[in-house]
Amino acid sequence: MSVQDDLTAVERSLDALVQAVGKLQTRIGGGLDVRRVRSDTDHLRESLALLKQSQAGAPPGRPAKTEDEMVPVPDTPYNSALWTDAEDEGLGAKDRHAP
Repeated sequence: MSVQDDLTAVERSLDALVQAVGKLQTRIGGGLDVRRVRSDTDHLRESLALLKQSQAGAPPGRPAKTEDEMVPVPDTPYNSALWTDAEDEGLGAKDRHAP
């Protein structure tokens, strides 16, 4: 079974869960607990959509690899004016000192 087949099976199961929660909601009403379960199923649907999207470009049998963006960090010192009036939990303020 391929990853795509697994994702499709999960999607079908999630659809069945959404239908079951809908039936339950009609029987017992829309109380807080049912709304939370409904919200959880919505989040699962969104998460599954993101997972399917990330797997769309993956080679068969292998998960998609996300490439990290390289950010160059210069070796030159930062401009000290950037830190003017900055505090490190109160230690940098002129009228405060460490306990």
